[in-house]
Amino acid sequence: MPVKVLPGVKVQVGATAVQVEGPKGKLTQPFHPSMKVSLDGDTIVVTRSVESKFHRSLHGLTRSLIANAVAGVSTGFSRTLEINGVGYKALVEGKKVVLALGYSHPITYEPPPGITVEVKENTTVVISGADKKMVGEVAAKIRSFRPPEPYKGKGVKYKEEVIRRKAGKTAATT
Repeated sequence: MPVKVLPGVKVQVGATAVQVEGPKGKLTQPFHPSMKVSLDGDTIVVTRSVESKFHRSLHGLTRSLIANAVAGVSTGFSRTLEINGVGYKALVEGKKVVLALGYSHPITYEPPPGITVEVKENTTVVISGADKKMVGEVAAKIRSFRPPEPYKGKGVKYKEEVIRRKAGKTAATT
């Protein structure tokens, strides 16, 4: 399945990497030497030379990673985190994110270059950037500071995440 190159995106195919540049940034996506990547007009075609199970799976992976790079530099990716709990909040100071998550000290986190973090209403954190992998890693790192707990639902969770709630000790005895 070919990858369609969107308008405003420049693609350069090298021997072992594809460089993609667009309005949201510039990404380099390396690929396995046994994969052949070619640019045909406004589509990128990934082909394999061997029909083994490993090469078939590598073919799909390479195609998906290149498609994510093209989508990332044109539209970008974002993840939304929600903070639940009394007194739990977040704010942005410069490029750093300061989180108050019920500990005796605030947690300060500086995202890597190319990732932007914005806070809406003190309890919603939006992480965005061109690199899908880095956006996911930053979201997972911020979530790991206080993962949601199953009894009261307090903590940092993904917006689409559903927390399975447990009954407390009093409900178990009755």
